[in-house]
Amino acid sequence: RAAPWCGRALLCCVLVAAWEAVRGQLRYSVPEELPKGSFVGDVAKDLALELAALGARGARVVSPGRTQYFVLHASSGHLVTAERIDREQLCENEPQCVLRCELIVEGEMKVYAIEVEITDINDNTPKFRVEEMKLRMSETTTPGSRFPLRVAQDPDVGVNSLQSYTLSGDEHFSLSVQAGADGEKRPELVLAKALDREEAAFHELLLRASDGGDPARTGTARIRVAVLDANDNAPAFSQAVYTVRVPEDVPVGSTLLRVTATDLDDGTNGDVKYTVNKITDKALKLFHLDAKTGAIKLAMNLDFEEAQSYKLEVHARDGGDLFDTATVSISVTDVNDNAPEISVRSALSEISEDAAPGTVVALLHVQDRDSGANGEVRCSLGEGVPFRLERALDDYYSVVTARELDRERASEYNVTVRAADGGSPALRSGAVLALRVLDVNDNAPVFAEARYSARLPENNAEGALVLTVRAWDADWGQNARVRYRLREGRLRGAPLSSYVSVQAETGALYALRSFDYEEVREVELWVRAEDGGAPPLSSNVSVRLLIADENDNAPQVLYPPAAPGPGWAGVELAPRSAEPGALVAKVVAVDADAGQNAWLSYELAKATEPGLFRVGLHSGEVRTARSPLARDAARHSLVVVVKDRGRPALSATATLTVVLAENVAELLSELGSAAAPAEPAGSLTRWLVLAVAAVSCLFLAFLLLLLALRLRRWRRSRLLPPPSAGAALRGVPASHFVGIDGVRAFLRSYSHDVSLTADSRKSQLRCAGGSCCDTLPARPPPDEAAPLRGEDAAAHRAAEPDGLPVSAATAAAPHSLPSRSPLAPVFDSPWCRVFPSALQVSFDGESVTSTCLFLLLYPNSL
Repeated sequence: RAAPWCGRALLCCVLVAAWEAVRGQLRYSVPEELPKGSFVGDVAKDLALELAALGARGARVVSPGRTQYFVLHASSGHLVTAERIDREQLCENEPQCVLRCELIVEGEMKVYAIEVEITDINDNTPKFRVEEMKLRMSETTTPGSRFPLRVAQDPDVGVNSLQSYTLSGDEHFSLSVQAGADGEKRPELVLAKALDREEAAFHELLLRASDGGDPARTGTARIRVAVLDANDNAPAFSQAVYTVRVPEDVPVGSTLLRVTATDLDDGTNGDVKYTVNKITDKALKLFHLDAKTGAIKLAMNLDFEEAQSYKLEVHARDGGDLFDTATVSISVTDVNDNAPEISVRSALSEISEDAAPGTVVALLHVQDRDSGANGEVRCSLGEGVPFRLERALDDYYSVVTARELDRERASEYNVTVRAADGGSPALRSGAVLALRVLDVNDNAPVFAEARYSARLPENNAEGALVLTVRAWDADWGQNARVRYRLREGRLRGAPLSSYVSVQAETGALYALRSFDYEEVREVELWVRAEDGGAPPLSSNVSVRLLIADENDNAPQVLYPPAAPGPGWAGVELAPRSAEPGALVAKVVAVDADAGQNAWLSYELAKATEPGLFRVGLHSGEVRTARSPLARDAARHSLVVVVKDRGRPALSATATLTVVLAENVAELLSELGSAAAPAEPAGSLTRWLVLAVAAVSCLFLAFLLLLLALRLRRWRRSRLLPPPSAGAALRGVPASHFVGIDGVRAFLRSYSHDVSLTADSRKSQLRCAGGSCCDTLPARPPPDEAAPLRGEDAAAHRAAEPDGLPVSAATAAAPHSLPSRSPLAPVFDSPWCRVFPSALQVSFDGESVTSTCLFLLLYPNSL
């Protein structure tokens, strides 16, 4: 079946009809019944499209309707068949069969129209609707009479359609083929010889129908003619052609028209029955002919979009098998029963917000199967969207951007496309396009405040949180991720980053060091917020840090200045004749703090004569509270306390010496006399003297107790006999001992200078090393006498000058003690290391000298 036309099919593919350049359309021609995947045309070459672009941009072919007949091979750019195509099924009774499809290039949002003509091949055999036709003829039928026969159907067109009929089988009949008004060949059986029922009651004939294909195809039908008795009249239709127009929405079962035929005979020869002699398969399903009444009823719903007209050939046959033929033409009128159909051929699901106006976001195919005004479609978009419709091709519309998009205003759109036809009433349909707007980094971070400021107390802890800056970015995703950093700067010669830091993610500002208000009172810096876009966008904000003062500085006294020596601190002259309120001096002080912490107040803490002077609370002026009296001392010492108002308050003191004198000479005289020793003035000196005497008495009592304990131990032990003990001290000079009641005592003297002042930090204790003697001679002189006894010691004291012991006079002479001497344990004892023999006390230039002599006693065991 396929071999004869295979060569022509390939030839048609090779000799593809040249594509039409009109409106960018392509036109190809292929035969029907090609296998799936057969070549139709080289679309890439004909449209000058690159193969890489077709694959990368998602090119595809779409066909109207549900069935897709063609596909595009992106690798080769060839248009091929998607399945077998039957021309007779697609374009029944149509002289030309053209399939339309569109090539859509997704990336470019372009559409190209393609028309493919399906050429006919001889793939259908002429076919009679019945395999056997039965005719009845009266034996009186006149030769030359004609009897229409059922025609054969061949869906092919052109030379492949039905071309001829032939008859065989009997000499009584011949075949005549008539051409109808529409060019259709109608076979007729012609009686060539008179019939004789007695000779033959039946005649068998064979009718052949042949097409013009190569090779030709032939269909056959048997004809059985029954010879009847005489029937004088044949049925006759009232009209040769019946025409009716019905709307496509006529209900099923409705009677469309009624054909009528009359027969003048009586009996069975006058009974007329109606049959359909010629009808298409589709019409056979739609219409039903009542054989008795001739009523044609609708069996199925009509559809104007499938067929606009139908033709039927009806026979009216009587009982004697005489008949008449009439043609029935049924025209279908369109009704607005189809709403517009919107097909989204291509659409973007997302678009960048910086897309230029006019960017295509969707390709729509809009059609209405109705005709005339009912098929005219008007499209529109919903209001308030930044898109518009543009006609791209006959039934194609492009949805394009009308203006620039802004994701921050609308991050997605649901674009509603509406279509309405021109019917009355109009039918409408719609489609929704969901489009998401992709973010572009077109918004810089915005700080919550135009300027930030914060107060930070001085002496803050390192790492203390100062404040947090906040910035928001209207973009999305990475473009909206904000990071913070300090803008470079310097403060007091050091990088600003060494003073403060900002946390990159949160914007928290931290102090890296402790601030001192007296050094830095405010810090001006800039914080930059930068998003994560490419390239990044940023914005800056000014941050002002005010260092809050704390009371960490005590007042500093500028006047009176610190005294260079004792007794000369802030000496002021006040006449004895001064009136109350007279200005004597002014204490000047400053505080490095600020505000309330630097507000100073003055008060008189101590005065030699209370009530004589007063100090201004805020001025620091020292004035006389009353007139000086004759009994008032000439020299007065004033201690002024300067306090700030911080919490807690800090203070400093200033000492003023006010001398009541009439002139400078008297002032100098008073100051000179004050430097000489004088009697203790005041109770403080008396208490110091009493304290020193009490300490000396206590120490003396302790030594006596120690001596008693030593004597008691000596008497008990008796470790050394008296002769040897005396020999042990034979080498010690007599001048170093004092005899008291038979006990020899070794004389030691110490001299200490102790200076005590009102300020305990300036007290001094000085030990005179040259005034003590703690050694004895290593070996006695050769002419040394025997050890002294009690009476010898008394005589020796009598010989000393001024009643002083000889040992006191010779205490300054250095001596050494033999290492074997029995005195070594005594002198090595901790109690025999340091004992003062002279104590000198000084207070304010006044001296009290007290000399205490202490004896180190040693038991006379020798």
